Amino acid sequence: MNGLGGLNKSPNGVVIGLVQLQLPNVVTSADLAMQTERIVWMVGKARRNLSTMDLVVFPEYSLHGLSMDTNPEIMCRLDGPEVAAFKKACLDNKIWGCFSIMEFNPHGNPYNSGLIIDDHGEIKLYYRKLHPWIPVEPWEPGDIGIPVIEGPRGAKIALIICHDGMFPEMARECAYKGAEIMIRTAGYTAPIREAWRFTNQANSFQNLMITANVCMCGSDGSFDSMGEGMIVNFDGTVLAHGTTGRADEIITAEVRPDLVREARINWGVENNIYQLWHRGYVAVKGGAMDCPYTFMQDMVAGTFRLPWEDQVKVTDGTSCGFPAPTRMFGKTAKAAE
Repeated sequence: MNGLGGLNKSPNGVVIGLVQLQLPNVVTSADLAMQTERIVWMVGKARRNLSTMDLVVFPEYSLHGLSMDTNPEIMCRLDGPEVAAFKKACLDNKIWGCFSIMEFNPHGNPYNSGLIIDDHGEIKLYYRKLHPWIPVEPWEPGDIGIPVIEGPRGAKIALIICHDGMFPEMARECAYKGAEIMIRTAGYTAPIREAWRFTNQANSFQNLMITANVCMCGSDGSFDSMGEGMIVNFDGTVLAHGTTGRADEIITAEVRPDLVREARINWGVENNIYQLWHRGYVAVKGGAMDCPYTFMQDMVAGTFRLPWEDQVKVTDGTSCGFPAPTRMFGKTAKAAE
């Protein structure tokens, strides 16, 4: 059930609205200011649209568009005017909001960051995209992990961004840290439509987790984003799906985190996130409780290497017009010193 898109809200329900925002073309600081005003207006529309809505979600690139421009003039800061405007919009409309910014990084390329702001105008979640969509995106890889917060009505919420959702490890990490609802914001275009749909459903089912997923929508004159707002229940059932591609439409549904908790505790068959560590518990007490996965062991050891590693052709962003990087990342940089 989804309570007729949230019109009939149950005592334990959380109503989510996914904004299939019109894809903008942002080049200057003036463009950025105008798009900020547009998003603020859409927060108000969300509240007017549905008085029961708890959380309104804007897609990745909703503020900056898809140009991949790293011009410092249009990069944002957490203490900047754009974030301040989003905070005020959430406070004024008494609604939680999820927003996307391209964040200035004084030490390298900008971060692709996401924020969840509560209905008092406070930042409750701050996330940096772990897996930029390479080789197309120039953003610095995230370095703060995946935070999980207590959101509206006590729901445990995580946020990942676009390409993150193509890695099953990302959704599993969200669930492992307690997320009952995983938000996935994106700027994807039509060639990714089918992969978008089945990964959203798989991310939900494999982790007994609700997912709320939305892309930008419409054209900026060069790119065509697809909308495709999808709210998926913990069993993989699609509760709401924006298939019309109509820009600025808000896709809504009521979700039930309490039923997620119930399933995670009571399911036997297909309780996969529990069974990952307790494989074969019918045959051996408690299950095997080992790590039989070589790739996990090798990642921890810093020795991950594909059998076809030396044959991979695209290993930097030069094919998309970006210079080959020379700077190392985090622990890798320290190890090379």
